[in-house]
Amino acid sequence: MSAFQEALRARGVGPASRPGTAVTFGIAGEPGSSRLRWLVEGLKASLEEAGHRYVAVPQGDLRLVLNVVDPARPRPFRRKAQATFVVSLTEVQERPEDILRAGYPILIRSLSNLLLYLVNGGDSFELHFVTLERGTYPIPFTPGDEAGFFARVRERLLPLACSNLVVNNIFDPDLPEALWNGNETTEALRRAGQRLDALDLLPAPFPIQELLPARDFRHVQRLYGIGGLSYGNLSARHEGNTFWMSASGVNKADLRVIGQDILLVKGYDPEHNAIRLSVPPGIEPRRVSVDAIEHWLIYTEHPQVGAIVHVHAWMEGVRSTEINYPCGTLELGQAVADLVRQAPDPARAVVGLKNHGLTITGPDLEDIFNRIEGRILRQVPMS
Repeated sequence: MSAFQEALRARGVGPASRPGTAVTFGIAGEPGSSRLRWLVEGLKASLEEAGHRYVAVPQGDLRLVLNVVDPARPRPFRRKAQATFVVSLTEVQERPEDILRAGYPILIRSLSNLLLYLVNGGDSFELHFVTLERGTYPIPFTPGDEAGFFARVRERLLPLACSNLVVNNIFDPDLPEALWNGNETTEALRRAGQRLDALDLLPAPFPIQELLPARDFRHVQRLYGIGGLSYGNLSARHEGNTFWMSASGVNKADLRVIGQDILLVKGYDPEHNAIRLSVPPGIEPRRVSVDAIEHWLIYTEHPQVGAIVHVHAWMEGVRSTEINYPCGTLELGQAVADLVRQAPDPARAVVGLKNHGLTITGPDLEDIFNRIEGRILRQVPMS
């Protein structure tokens, strides 16, 4: 663990999912079938058996909410805080041709962090995790092993539910005037954004804003900083541990305005659990990419890293994180930083993010794109 990570832990900022940490959870909605009721009651019992506390009326500062929804009319549970992780559970009677295409709209319309998608085949069934990061993977069930099944679901669920989001931004209008129109580094970032766009790595399977009413879309944006064209991000070191980074949801092929398309990250503020940015005065800034905390951890620990690129794609033979933590969480950033540290050359590392994509470091952006050219696989393996 780096000195910076030790400092975070000393301030009480760190994995909430460490062994022995109990969480409070509740259940919203009513199961419409015996199979779905079995799933909800079994998961509740498994969580309680592991020492987590059930709250009968899901309100207040719950860490986890299991929200049972109708796939045709998914009703959202409106959490009041970012720290509340909402898992929607739903059931269908026939297996769709594409689980992700069928489940992702339910995930978004229910304003959830995660969807448990139950395909009821009568004597048999399938349970699939559908994630905001556009992934889906099954949790297998062996007849006669109900306790083991629910333990596997719980073990995949809790690290996600207990992770710490770092998506808030603090904007300081103190960017030096000489940088209001950028510099050589932001120009390199602009060119790299065009190369990222040319990789043609698609964003979400559906535009989120087309699936939600305007009010719900604003709610999702406010909670998680989700933008529209979220198909990767890139950054480049400025001075010391500060770095320029692409904004959330912007067109990477057209990075132009400083403070809106490209932002200068000054650091992480543990007291406010926020990324601090330097912007020109008088501008309406955009949020920086949700992966800023991950980039900050890497730049802080490795002075030789000059640039970082994140893509929703894959490469053969890469080491991967063990848990598919959500984007923008401190835990994901720490897991990636750990693998960068273990790489033969941290300045030229390629790290897999389980069920999600790649983070690639380099001395500069050109070096990164030259190294990955022709090696990118569009399909991220799910497990």
